[in-house]
Amino acid sequence: MTRSSEGAISPTAPVVQTAPVQTEPHSLKFGPTDKFSRELKRRVDAYFERTGRPRRDCPQMYFKTATILAWFTAVYVVLVAVPMAWWLVLPLAVLLGLAMAAIGFNVQHDGAHKAYSNHQWVNKLMALTLDLMGGSSYMWDWKHNSIHHTFTNVHHHDDDINIGFLGRLAPEQPRHRFHRLQGIYLWLLYGFLAIKWHLFDDFYQVCVGRIGEHKIPRPKGRDLLVFIAGKVFFFSLAFGLPMLFHPVLSVLAVYAIAAFVSGVVLSVVFQLAHCVEGVDFPKPIADATSGGARLQTDWAVHQIQTTMDFARQNRVLCWFLGGLNFQIEHHLFSKICHVNYPALSKVVEEACHEFGVRYAAKKTFIAGLMSHFRWLVQMGRPENQASAG
Repeated sequence: MTRSSEGAISPTAPVVQTAPVQTEPHSLKFGPTDKFSRELKRRVDAYFERTGRPRRDCPQMYFKTATILAWFTAVYVVLVAVPMAWWLVLPLAVLLGLAMAAIGFNVQHDGAHKAYSNHQWVNKLMALTLDLMGGSSYMWDWKHNSIHHTFTNVHHHDDDINIGFLGRLAPEQPRHRFHRLQGIYLWLLYGFLAIKWHLFDDFYQVCVGRIGEHKIPRPKGRDLLVFIAGKVFFFSLAFGLPMLFHPVLSVLAVYAIAAFVSGVVLSVVFQLAHCVEGVDFPKPIADATSGGARLQTDWAVHQIQTTMDFARQNRVLCWFLGGLNFQIEHHLFSKICHVNYPALSKVVEEACHEFGVRYAAKKTFIAGLMSHFRWLVQMGRPENQASAG
């Protein structure tokens, strides 16, 4: 696997290295960059030149960050410092979980993609909010930025579509009989993914030096120090400090509710972008020249055809999701601040129509939810088992 000088795989590189489970690694190539990709980049560059809008360091982003962090801090302080009845604690715990998700969608996500600011120390600072929320900015950079954003929806490569044996999200994944019911039970299990992430995933992946089928370097030096300090801070924030004022079971209950809510929201938003009807799950084909494998499209077309937008006209949802309902634009231009995505979507969709590249978008959030539900049902049916790998 190759990374650019800024720490992420270069989307324009025609060859990307990956290490699967097999003892001998192979290369996975994309098709050469074509006229569509070059024209799309030219049009986006022309948009910023014409409008004078900043790609990063957008004033509304700084105001939005202050609003979301104030939301989280206020709810947390009230829960810790103010004694109250359980029926008041419950909605506050839900609000805390939503605030955690909002930090991830907006502040951490743009920072981790270097889309928040032109100053890398600002991006790093914003990315570190993930460590405060129970994750690891180091592991996220590998899992999401490097792996998912390169190998989107490719089985054995994109670990984000792998939720274990309990769910089947891609045609090449093995099917079990109980997957017939995954359209019902997975919605509940999504909530436990955040808890699993907090308590297990990062620690396990650091210990084994692997994310899914990709080998990764374990954090060292400053990265290791940040990893440990982040975990200590999060567990102190989630459990240590609240237990000084409240019974243990009450603290555990609030954590469970907040983490469950954030887990459902984070998981569903991802699934609506990639695990729905009308997006591709490409199969690499043998490449006789290199002895490895390749995909039949270039990187940009691959991102568009494996991704779907939804609810693009819903301003409230767009604000909360950090523009992640414009996932096509995000995958193509992840280093551009998300406040620009609504405008860029018009540029991208117009170019796709002109060049005959399929552009998938659902008009509403509910339409996206129903599409994901139907996809889960489809993947759980026996007749789809033949394509499983």
